[in-house]
Amino acid sequence: MAHTAEAKATVLRQLANGTPVKELCRTYDIPRSTLYRWSRDLESSNMTSEVPSPKNYEALQQQVKKLENIISVLKSAKCTVHAPLKEKLLELELLYGQYDVRTLCEAMEVSRGTFYNHILRNKRGNTWFEKRREEYRVLIRDVFDEYRQVLGAEKIRTVLVQRGHQVSTEYVARLMKEMGLSSVRTTAKQDYLNLRESGKKRNVLCQQFSATRPNEVWVSDVTCFRLQDRNHYICVILDLFSRKVIAHKVSKKNSTQLVTSTFTSAWEEGVRELELLFHSDRGAQYTSHRFQELLRSHAVVQSFSNSGRPHDNAVAESFFASLKKEELYRKDYASEPDFRRSISAYMEFYNMKRPHRTLKNRTPCQMEEDYQGVMGQSHGK
Repeated sequence: MAHTAEAKATVLRQLANGTPVKELCRTYDIPRSTLYRWSRDLESSNMTSEVPSPKNYEALQQQVKKLENIISVLKSAKCTVHAPLKEKLLELELLYGQYDVRTLCEAMEVSRGTFYNHILRNKRGNTWFEKRREEYRVLIRDVFDEYRQVLGAEKIRTVLVQRGHQVSTEYVARLMKEMGLSSVRTTAKQDYLNLRESGKKRNVLCQQFSATRPNEVWVSDVTCFRLQDRNHYICVILDLFSRKVIAHKVSKKNSTQLVTSTFTSAWEEGVRELELLFHSDRGAQYTSHRFQELLRSHAVVQSFSNSGRPHDNAVAESFFASLKKEELYRKDYASEPDFRRSISAYMEFYNMKRPHRTLKNRTPCQMEEDYQGVMGQSHGK
């Protein structure tokens, strides 16, 4: 009995969807050998495109999506694939983060190695590129907090796209990792177990970002800034009462020495007649035995942000955002000494001239002076 191509396609489609061979043979009155022959012919003929298997169909969908992304890149780029390499790299840099690197490079016919080398060696990396990263860091953190720290990179990317920000999941995931953000779904059990541990790394501050006097609470953090193809680390200690930068250090190494030397400088500056609380994240420098012993030797109580919760140290995080936006991203430093001088000048500006909304538009120094004036009046009565 002859079977039409349409009849064969119907049988093979049901076979691909999981219908048992025995059932198909009985329903359509065909021998097993015939059905197997049709299946083999399908794999080796043009019938494959007419009747794709579920596996092939999924692969075709992925291929279509990939081609759509490539077309989108080509439409967004202001040059063609035949443009000079330097011009193509500059266009890819502008689209970096909106699409995954594989798609960008395939669209413009540039090797991924060449593109990554361009990004790492980009002399503009301290200006436009870093500004864009900082903007997305803020957007990601806002969505992360808005959805109660539940969403992961893929869902945060979906929310950002819905709000008009074209960005790839890969880029969101990388920035989340840099900021130490992770969905509570992935850390909930560990957080619960941590709560049951002894109070070695307690969050004493608990986001209470206010103090009643100077030198009651200090907060500290370390940030990284890339200068001349090398990372430089900046450590600061802020007084929570006045938001004053008590001490800062710059180093090419993110080490325990960096935070211990910063603390020592701060300790030599402040007057500590009462108990002092020192709050930071759980970085290896702050949890090191050497640094913890230093704090204990001065009877300082140590407090830690919860794991994966950078907003537990929001004051220090906010300070670094201001430092970068108001100073570091605005200049192209000719040398490391120039970079260090710029940071020191900003610290002085921040303490003495920059008003703070939290302080009712007073500067940190004015806040301390007002406090001393009030205390002087109370002692004079």
